[in-house]
Amino acid sequence: MSLYRDTGVVLRTHKLGEADRIITLLTRRHGKVRAVAKGVRRTGSRFGARLEPFGHVDVQFYTGRTLDVVTQVQTVDAFALPIVADYQAYTAASAIAETADRLTAEEGEPALKLYLLVTGALRALAGGERESALVLDAFLLRAMAFAGWAPAISECARCGDPGPHRAFNVAAGGALCARCRVAGCVLPSPEVFGLLAALLHGDWAEAETSTAAVRRDTSGLVAAHLQYHLERQLRSLPLVDRRARETREVGSAATVTVDSEE
Repeated sequence: MSLYRDTGVVLRTHKLGEADRIITLLTRRHGKVRAVAKGVRRTGSRFGARLEPFGHVDVQFYTGRTLDVVTQVQTVDAFALPIVADYQAYTAASAIAETADRLTAEEGEPALKLYLLVTGALRALAGGERESALVLDAFLLRAMAFAGWAPAISECARCGDPGPHRAFNVAAGGALCARCRVAGCVLPSPEVFGLLAALLHGDWAEAETSTAAVRRDTSGLVAAHLQYHLERQLRSLPLVDRRARETREVGSAATVTVDSEE
């Protein structure tokens, strides 16, 4: 029997048989791992509650023929409790976990940077000090950078000409200069470009001064860019509750327009 140990975040679970579950984790050293946790659905399970989504755990596995098997679990950070108690945090965390799962198609391939991004985002959501929607969009932008899909923000996606630029096109890779602009671009406000850059680079002082309208339009661009490159929709993303905890700029005008130029 070959044993190994790693620290990981539970991304999702599936029922298996009458009492078992298949647990999908993103681990520090082994990337995505799918393993069987035997008996965890029984009331008397020793570690069933520790293997719920968003749990940050230290796990021992032994290598099975098809799936590895969980033998020991210890809690590292109890992210799940405060996240599940807050609907906004829960929906954001669900989108984070699904994105991480999609970005790690190959099991056993190390993805340390993504693991650190996931744990950092879940820690921020559990702490409740930042707006959940901002935490989610910051994670999505950085996760796309990890995958090589980061949108161009301060330079033209096609020619590299430094900005600021006015147009944004998902299929083209982000911001476009006047020479490279194509039909179907959107024309975000400068504030939207500013928030994209602030979230990508972790400038929270700048990000938290943004208005509700700017955040909404920024979220739309981030979601469209991610799903274009994933070539599929995320099931959890439409469920994300992006309402601000405090009412901000209610009724403010939209900050993105559509460019109809050919």
